[in-house]
Amino acid sequence: MSAIDYIIIFAYLAGLIYLGISRRHKSDESAGSFILGGRMLTLPAFVATLVSSWYGGILGVGEYSYMYGVSTWLVFGIPYYIAALLFALFLAKRARQAEVLTIPDRLDAVYGQPTAVAGSVILFFMTLPAAYILMLSVLLQILFGWSLWVGAVLGTMFSVFYVFLGGFKAVVRTDLFQFGLMFAGFILLFVFLLINYGGFEFIRNNVPITHLTWHGGNSGWYIAVWYVIALSTLIEPAFYQRCYAAKSANVARNGIFVSILFWVVFDFLTTSCGLYARALLPELANPVASFPALAELVLPAGLLGLFALALLATVMSTIDSYSFLAASTFSRDIVWRMFKVAENRITYFTRIGLILSAGIALLAALFFESVVDIWHDFGSVGTPALLVPLFFAFNGKRKMQPSAALFSIILAGSVSFVWLLSGKLSVDGIYWLGLEPIFPGLLISVLFYLFGSKKTYSVID
Repeated sequence: MSAIDYIIIFAYLAGLIYLGISRRHKSDESAGSFILGGRMLTLPAFVATLVSSWYGGILGVGEYSYMYGVSTWLVFGIPYYIAALLFALFLAKRARQAEVLTIPDRLDAVYGQPTAVAGSVILFFMTLPAAYILMLSVLLQILFGWSLWVGAVLGTMFSVFYVFLGGFKAVVRTDLFQFGLMFAGFILLFVFLLINYGGFEFIRNNVPITHLTWHGGNSGWYIAVWYVIALSTLIEPAFYQRCYAAKSANVARNGIFVSILFWVVFDFLTTSCGLYARALLPELANPVASFPALAELVLPAGLLGLFALALLATVMSTIDSYSFLAASTFSRDIVWRMFKVAENRITYFTRIGLILSAGIALLAALFFESVVDIWHDFGSVGTPALLVPLFFAFNGKRKMQPSAALFSIILAGSVSFVWLLSGKLSVDGIYWLGLEPIFPGLLISVLFYLFGSKKTYSVID
C-alpha cells in the first residue's frame, strides 16, 4: 500500500475516536442510557447499526466464497434472511413492548432468576467477539505486516476504547459511519472488476464448475447444518438489544425488514468479489486473505485504502458491538442479578466487563485457526441451549415450567458441548453417531418443552 492509503486508514481511525467520545453527557452514565441509549433509536440508525454489527465475518465470507463459490449465499445468506424474517414477524415487536434491558430480564420474568443466570452465562460466551478479533488481526497483519497477536491486541484495544467511554450511543454513532464505508468499499471494488474483467462470462470461464453449483462441492447435510445454526438469530443478543433500544415497536420490526434488503445487496457484492478472487488468484495460499489480495491486485493507490476501510469498518463495527453486549451481559445479567449490586453501579461493572470480555475473546481468537470454526462451535452449543426457552418466553401461552427451563438450558448446552468435544478429541474428527453437536442438544430442549410446559392464561409482558 502507498502513503495515501495509510493516511486514509489513520484518518478513519481518528474519525472513529471522535465519533465515539463526542457528545457525552452525565445522563449517559445511567444504566438505561449506557446500555440502550435511552431507547431512542430511529429507523435509519437501527438499520445502520444492525446491518453493520451483524456482518462482521467479512474475511470468513471471503474464505468461504473463494473455496465454494455461490454456495456461500445458501450457507451464510438465505438461512439468515429466513431467521431474521422470523425474528421480525414473531419477536421484534414483543421484545420492544417487553420494556426490559436484556434477554435474561425476560428469562427472569418468565422462568425465574436461576434460569436467567444460566442463560446469562451462555449469552456471555456467545457474544464474545473472538471470531471478529481473529479476522481483525489477520487484516492488520496484511495491511501493516504485524504478527497475529500484536494485531489482535492493538485492534481489540482500539475497538473497545470509545465504547468504554461512550457506551451504546458510541456504538451507534460509529456504526452509522462504518455502515456507509462497508457498502462504498465493496461497490467500488465490484464496479472496478466488472468494468475491467467483464461479468458472468468471465467468472464462468475462470472458476471451477462446482463454484457455480448450489452445494459448492459440500454435502447437503453440511449445508443443512448451517440452516439450523442460523436459528441462533432468534436468540441473537444484537437483535434484542437493538429492539429494546428502538424508539417504538414498529421501528424494531420494520428495521429488521429493511436490514434484510441491505444484507441481500451486500451478500451479492461479497459473493461476486469472492468469485472474482478465485478467478484472478487461483493459487492463493490463504483463502481468508482473498478480499485484501484481490483489492491489492486490481485497485490503484487511494482506492486500495478506501477498500481497506470497508474491511476494517465491517469487522470493527462488530467487535465493538459484541464486546459491549458481552460487557452488559456480565454487569446487568450476572453481577447485578447474582450479587444484587446497586443499579447505579451497573455502568461501572459494564466497563469492567468490557475489559474482561475483550481479554477472554483475545485468548479464544489466538486459540482458533478458522473464523468459520468459531461460528460453528459457539453456535452449536449456544443455540440448542437457549433457542426453545427464549422463543416461547415471548410467544404462545404454553410456557415451560421454571425448573424445566433451567434444566433444559443446562442439559442441552452441556450435551452439545460434550458432543462437540467428541469430534475435536477423536482421531478422525467424526462426532458420535455422525451427528452434528447442535442436533442432540436441540432434541433435549424440545423434549423439555413438550413434557415440561403447561398452558398459561396470562402472558407476561
